[in-house]
Order: sequence, then structure tokens, then C-alpha cells
Amino acid sequence: MSENVVPLRESSSRSAEEVRQERKVAVALGYRIFGALRWGDMGDGHISARDPEREDCFWMLRYGVPYHKARVSDLVMVDSDGQVAEGKGPINRAAYFIHHPILMARPDAVSAAHVHTPWGTPFSAEVRPIEPISQESCVFFEDHAIFDDEEVQIQDTDGGKRIAAAMGSHRAVILRNHGLLTATDRVQETVGLFVELERVAEVHMKARHAKPISAEAARYAKEDLTSFGPGRVVFASLVARHIDDPACVLE
Repeated sequence: MSENVVPLRESSSRSAEEVRQERKVAVALGYRIFGALRWGDMGDGHISARDPEREDCFWMLRYGVPYHKARVSDLVMVDSDGQVAEGKGPINRAAYFIHHPILMARPDAVSAAHVHTPWGTPFSAEVRPIEPISQESCVFFEDHAIFDDEEVQIQDTDGGKRIAAAMGSHRAVILRNHGLLTATDRVQETVGLFVELERVAEVHMKARHAKPISAEAARYAKEDLTSFGPGRVVFASLVARHIDDPACVLE
């Protein structure tokens, strides 16, 4: 992946406009990754990026654009009232109801991601926590929550506030009967961790009688696995695997 298209780390010396562009490029690439994995074909997902200046606003893909064709020019900025403040096009209202409360409750978070997936959705229906039954599972050990609520159709920001409250400071939350959601301080980290979380859900659904490792061993693995931003590494690998030219989102 070209470093000048979307760097893995935001430099403190960059201007707000440069940071905004970096985040928007990462969001567009994130949607393309979801599309490459055949997720979101029904428009059932969303990725956000907080604006670096208007911090109560976030960027997302306008509704109706196929994920595999997402471009920076297809993104819109949504304000605190759920209105399009910049760009043109309709939005997925559920995205506003979910993402805005989470970003407002989490000053540390820049991005959140959610999409319905083949393993995350059925795993969420079992309303059980992630156990350290695989290497990737250790990334989320003691760092995820469960939103145990019957509201699978979030219709207002009150629902999003309840999700934010359940999630707390964790990087991941399992939405009962709904699916998975991640939120972190970088778009790349958020998207990469979401894909990794889906793989974790797959392991949990397939290994029905798994024997977890100890908490001590899980914490030891987690310390090493999370030391370099696991989601960012996954994001870079997915872009390299599925997107021939990352600059395609700038066309």
C-alpha cells in the first residue's frame, strides 16, 4: 500500500485538511475492503471517521453507493443533527443513530465500523462473550462488551447511546441478534479489528467445544498482539490483497 495514499499513523505535524483527507481515504478503502469480502451488499453497514475540526461531525459513504466502488468523492459529512453538512446524497439513518452517540461518548475514538457478516451476526444471537480459544481471540480478551438489548433496529440516538454505554471504553461490542461493532482512534485500526473480530466469531461458531487457554496466557498473548496496532496491520494486508491500486478511491 502506498504510504502517500493512506499512512498507518497520523502525523501531529499535518494540517486539519491533510488529516481529514487521510481519514476519508481510509474510510473509502474500508468500504472497498468490506465489498471485497462480500459484506454490505444490501447496504447493511457503515464506517465513520470523525472530522478533525468539526469534532461533532463524521464522514461516511452516502447511501446507495456499492461498497466495492466507494470513492472519497462519495463521502458525506453528517452533523450532530443527522443532516448532511458537506457533500450530496442520502445517508443510512441508522448509521447516524449509532455512530454519533458512540463518537460523542468516546473522545478517544475517531472511527466506528459495523456491517452484517456471515459469522458475526449468528454469533451475536448466542449472546456470549469472546473466549481465548484462538490467537486472534486474545486480541479482544477483556476488551469487548455485549449490548444485551432486543432493539436490533436502532431508530433514534437513544438506541445509539445505550450501545455506547454498553461498549464503554472497549474497542469492540457484540450487538445482541445484530452483529459486531468496533471503535478505535484510527479508521484503519477500526476496520482491521472489525475483520479480525469476524474471524474470531467464525472460530467461536465452528469450535463448539473449544478449550480456552488461561487468562494469564491470554493476557500474555494480547500484550504482544496489540503492541503494534493489530488492526492497522490487518488493514494494510487487506488493501494489498484486495485493492490493486489504493489511489482508485481518489478517482
